[in-house]
Amino acid sequence: MVTKSIQRFHDVYAHALAVKEWKQTYSQLSAGTLESSLIQITGEHSHLFREQINQRVVQQGTAPARKVCFAIPLAIPGPIRVQGRNADDNCIFFLHENEEFMFHMPTGMDLFSITFDREFFELALRRLSSAGDVQARLRQPVIKVPPRRLAQSRQYLLSVFLAAVDHDELDGALAREFEQAMLDEMLRIIADPDCTRQPRIDTSTSSAIVEKCHNLAMAEANNMPSVIELCERLKVSRRTVQNSFRRVTDTTPLNYLRSLRLNGVRRALMSTTPEALSIGDAASQWGFFHMGHFAEEYQELFGTLPTQTPRAQPAPSHDSERPRP
Repeated sequence: MVTKSIQRFHDVYAHALAVKEWKQTYSQLSAGTLESSLIQITGEHSHLFREQINQRVVQQGTAPARKVCFAIPLAIPGPIRVQGRNADDNCIFFLHENEEFMFHMPTGMDLFSITFDREFFELALRRLSSAGDVQARLRQPVIKVPPRRLAQSRQYLLSVFLAAVDHDELDGALAREFEQAMLDEMLRIIADPDCTRQPRIDTSTSSAIVEKCHNLAMAEANNMPSVIELCERLKVSRRTVQNSFRRVTDTTPLNYLRSLRLNGVRRALMSTTPEALSIGDAASQWGFFHMGHFAEEYQELFGTLPTQTPRAQPAPSHDSERPRP
């Protein structure tokens, strides 16, 4: 059974929740009203989706169990960091099952992701004469591909995907052909012998510093450490931390940490009812105690006031469902 969906969002929290099978959190970093789209196709052995987001976003989470996950950037309008590596539009990204990840996406990112059942993928991989080389290549989260080869594959994969989205009934033999076409093309990309001649992309020191700061801050959300405290814990200078954030996130450590906190408040508000959690309590949980300043910063980042944030709907009471006598 193949399912398809096309959705649009004005919030990265709702967007992230809508991506099937993925446990992840998106945080908006650049200021302004968010607009995003998510197109998904789920088949018997695969899940494919294209996501476009008009704001800078950091994505963090865990890859689905029993899956192998690829992503191909369709447009990279700025620097991107994937698993601590610098990447460009001549790369594809790969995650193993249950692998933790962090992606720093630029404003206007357009990404195409393909997830296969691990057994389905590995069965096809074992048939390749170059299976050993491919497995070695997949030990890296960022794989450089010859530009011309990747451009051809990007065009082919996207055209097949969009044709499947537009098809009225994608089931039976057509569904199997679609999945097989996607699998065959991904195998052709990573089995291309020219991939082995591409330079290996090493971990960026700046990305590692930003990721450590991010994780420390999220682990202590109720008492988020200051920039100076983060420098002391990491035993690096404030200048090093400042430069790292500028390179990776295009903002300052202070703005980045404030954005994480504001996103935390927004997720808390959107996942609860007003009766269960007040705006003031949600703000204080993330270290905001001056409500006037908090509201200004919230509106500046998201383009809306805290009071205008969509809240969860209360569950219907059992009493209201009983028929009246």
